[in-house]
Amino acid sequence: MAKRKGILSEAIEALTKRDEVKTAEEAKKEAEAATTKKKGVLDQAIDALTTRDEVKAAEEAKKEAEAARAQAARETAARRAAEAKAAAAEIKAKAAQAQVDAAKRAADAAAYREKFKADLQRQAAERAAAQARQYVVKSGDSLSKIAKELLGDARRWPEIFEANKDQIKDPNLIRVGQELKIPPK
Repeated sequence: MAKRKGILSEAIEALTKRDEVKTAEEAKKEAEAATTKKKGVLDQAIDALTTRDEVKAAEEAKKEAEAARAQAARETAARRAAEAKAAAAEIKAKAAQAQVDAAKRAADAAAYREKFKADLQRQAAERAAAQARQYVVKSGDSLSKIAKELLGDARRWPEIFEANKDQIKDPNLIRVGQELKIPPK
């Protein structure tokens, strides 16, 4: 019986050990499950924090991008305004140059008109002087003597003859008192 008791005790011990091992294994599994559960909660917390940080970073990046776009828009507007101002200044300069050119052309035209007018007056005066130049023949005059005295060259006597063909038929026969037209010098 003692042997039996020894077997029984051994069997009880074995069963107890088995239950203890089983319980230890279950406890280990439960601990692992709890750890996993804890790990899941931590992971979720980490994921939440990470997501929160990522959302915050994304919002900041979005704000920075909007600020950059706004700055680029301001710079573009400023550049366009500067270009428009430069274009306006260029147009103004061209208009001023056009006015200067127009004033110069007007002054040139006025000077040309004055010169032309003066030339016309001079020519009219010369014609009037040429027409008005009359010479009354004196005793001892000849066409060559009159040409030398009034035109500066005796060889110009044919000009006096041509101007007075209506009253002189022969250049060697001119009368005292006859009024001759003298051509211009």
